[in-house]
Amino acid sequence: MTGAIDPRTPVLVGVGTAAGSGAEEASDLMAAAVLAAAADAGVPGLASRADRIGVPQGTWSYPDPARLVAAAVGARGARTCLVEVGVPQQALVNQALASIVAGRSDVAVVVGGEAKARADAARRAGSDAPETAQPGAVPDAVVRRPGPVVDAVEVATGLWEPVVQYAMIDSALRAAEEQTVGAHRAGIARLWERFNQVAAANPAAAFGTRRTAGEIDTPGPGNRLLAFPYNKWHATQWGVDQAAALLLCAAEVAEDAGVSRDRWVFPLVALESSHAVSLLRRAQPWRWPAMEVLGRATAAHLGRPVAEVEVAEVYSCFPAAVRVQQRALGLDPDGTPTVTGGMTFAGGPFNNFTYQALAAVVARLRADPGSLGMVTTVSGLLTKPGIGVWGTHPPGAPPLVADLAATAELATDVVPAFDALDAYSGPGVVVAYTVTPSPGAPPPAGPGRTVVLADTPGGMRAVATCEEQALAERAMAEELVGVPVHLEQGSFRLA
Repeated sequence: MTGAIDPRTPVLVGVGTAAGSGAEEASDLMAAAVLAAAADAGVPGLASRADRIGVPQGTWSYPDPARLVAAAVGARGARTCLVEVGVPQQALVNQALASIVAGRSDVAVVVGGEAKARADAARRAGSDAPETAQPGAVPDAVVRRPGPVVDAVEVATGLWEPVVQYAMIDSALRAAEEQTVGAHRAGIARLWERFNQVAAANPAAAFGTRRTAGEIDTPGPGNRLLAFPYNKWHATQWGVDQAAALLLCAAEVAEDAGVSRDRWVFPLVALESSHAVSLLRRAQPWRWPAMEVLGRATAAHLGRPVAEVEVAEVYSCFPAAVRVQQRALGLDPDGTPTVTGGMTFAGGPFNNFTYQALAAVVARLRADPGSLGMVTTVSGLLTKPGIGVWGTHPPGAPPLVADLAATAELATDVVPAFDALDAYSGPGVVVAYTVTPSPGAPPPAGPGRTVVLADTPGGMRAVATCEEQALAERAMAEELVGVPVHLEQGSFRLA
């Protein structure tokens, strides 16, 4: 070992991505991404030396996907780990880093992938896309989601759907910043147009066709309304065949394996918060105190504001996720924090985008030695955040690796809520809302259902819906946040 680097310092030596042609299943793409990461490190044989392979749960049905990957890349002795949906994607990276520092792992792989486009094509043809069976397979470790991220009453009203929740968050942020409905729509369309321009210059983007702000903002047959103000081209696109892998080593292992120093990228910050509060119970639905906590800890460790990190990829499942993070982290609200083009245009492979993003960020860091790169993670429904910061220069200190759930809990104000639709009747004031097509209406259906969160005089929060089309159309033209309503066992009308 040369230099002053601690032998157990974790280093990211290889990143790899894979895109499918429609023939490959998800495990094939994940294995291809791992092999690409080893090739990126300049030492293809490192893939077979992996002693730990972690995979975040996807839309596929494999009970132990890491075992399939291990067999495909020749790492049959690797310990396998499956992480449930609802655990931040950053958590898998943090676990790998901790295992390397502690000497439990020398070569760790984090990999995720989807073949949902393949599955969707098969379904449209009236069949199922085949997947490799794993009868009796059990991962060596399973990281489970600690409790629900939505309330039962949210499920009962359809408020559990991600696009509905994020649209409601965006309405609350709009009202908090005193924007008009029209100005808000135009602003998020311009933000997404900028993301689209980045994707158009990204050869790996799945949906890189140029789209103007007007096209994104206007609902229609190819851009159906999902949840006002969001149409299809405001939303993450899960229907992709994409995988990405990270290859991490102890510094002494990387050196002994012959990985050139110009491939090494060092973790500086690896933070997450596993604390969860449902949208219904968040006192200020437009804020994300947990991400603010992570941002402050990151800035303190780096010794400079997060906004000064040169390369950033902010998790971008919906515009609200980007907009809330920009404010929580002190980023420019008029900026474009992506190098991929985001999950709508580069592709949003369900529970794997963080690794796709990091692969792109690493390429930028290697091209500009000395710069820092940040990738954020959103888990749950703007619930559990993650931040990873990386650099090409040895940090001189161990990376900051932590779950700041306890601090995030203290920072997050909550309100009590009614836990059943029939639990309250009486006055309320709207604090967030969205408009969706009527349930069961064939696409592309127009507005028909309005969903609100409302605060009641007793200090409790309630959720309610209204099926009147006239109200839905009004809610898309005029601000409803702050408007008095009368709630009646899960339904509402204007007061």
